[in-house]
Amino acid sequence: MTAVKLLAEIAEIGRDPQRGGYSRPVFSAPELELRAWFTAAAAARGLDVEVDRNGALWAWLDAPHGEREEVVITGSHLDSVPGGGAYDGPLGVVSGLDALDRIKQRGHRLRRALAVVVFPEEEGSRYNQACLGSRLMVGELAPEKARALTDSAGVTFAELAARHGLDPERIGADPERMRSIAAFVELHVEQGKGLVHLDAPVAVATSILGHGRWQLRLEGEGNHAGTTPMDDRRDPVVAAAQIILAIREEAEKIPEARATIGNLIPVPGGTNVIASAVDMWMDVRHLDDAVVRRLVSAVETRAHQIAAAEGCRFTLAENSYSPTVTFDVALQQRMQELLPGAPLLPTGAGHDAGVLAAHVPSAMLFVRNPGGVSHAPAEHAGDADIEEGVQALVTVLEDLSR
Repeated sequence: MTAVKLLAEIAEIGRDPQRGGYSRPVFSAPELELRAWFTAAAAARGLDVEVDRNGALWAWLDAPHGEREEVVITGSHLDSVPGGGAYDGPLGVVSGLDALDRIKQRGHRLRRALAVVVFPEEEGSRYNQACLGSRLMVGELAPEKARALTDSAGVTFAELAARHGLDPERIGADPERMRSIAAFVELHVEQGKGLVHLDAPVAVATSILGHGRWQLRLEGEGNHAGTTPMDDRRDPVVAAAQIILAIREEAEKIPEARATIGNLIPVPGGTNVIASAVDMWMDVRHLDDAVVRRLVSAVETRAHQIAAAEGCRFTLAENSYSPTVTFDVALQQRMQELLPGAPLLPTGAGHDAGVLAAHVPSAMLFVRNPGGVSHAPAEHAGDADIEEGVQALVTVLEDLSR
């Protein structure tokens, strides 16, 4: 069954009637349904499925000798942002299954085992930790920090992991598994218009912008909306509005910088209540890690000034940071030789491949997104381009498995 047909099989899982698109946070009912679907789809192809200590799913096509050393892996994730598109993550998973199926059917003699991996909590939409599963595996995220993470309902990651069959005490770095990986190639829908401008269906990734997440908290004075005069308020929502504009102004001063407030929660959140606090989460990106830090520092300075003027208190805390990644140059060059029509393309979006790149040779393939929209319902990839992506992935995996 082709990648296009596999996508159709999961098209109704996790649809969000309020936001549009899909909402599939890690270990939610929709994401669990997708995990069960993946396990069954892999088993139907004769692949051996396992769950690792951090909750990642692995579907194996073993070489004749049966050893899982110097293995080549592909895959992506099945969780989504709130109201996300159908292709971000799932396209890489279904393309991996399709690719291994084709390699098996063609009777290609493997010298290295191949696997499709599904990493959990790539988007960080439940615990605000992007690439949580892959960062745990490589040792970039301390297990004690991961266990203590709390979602909006107050459920810790340790509690959630235990609820779904994982041992919270065993999550964390997996050096033995990391030593076994010879290469990781992640296929992903492009999250921009680069391939549209290049008029190509598939590209080889070169780099990922450095990016991080910060929590901004403003504390004021909760009060009655009807009885409190305008000149006697310490309103954190007013300060938050000014800070959001200041963030845009600071980012616009720096070429190619990106800064976004995508999540804002007033406390307690009543229409007739002056909020006592506001929590906001900021995403900042730039190719130069020092520029990211400089931009965050400028935002922090201005936010303190704005908060003080409104009689509020401001604090900033870093949730996560991923430095700029340049993918393995030798692997890039080899993929260009194998795929002579595929251009090179950088990206501003983070991926599990970016996490693994510091530890094993890693690469990415991008499939054209005709509208350039991602993290939204309008995200798309055409059937013909998906087929081109699978064929490119087969070519690369077959070569690496030799």
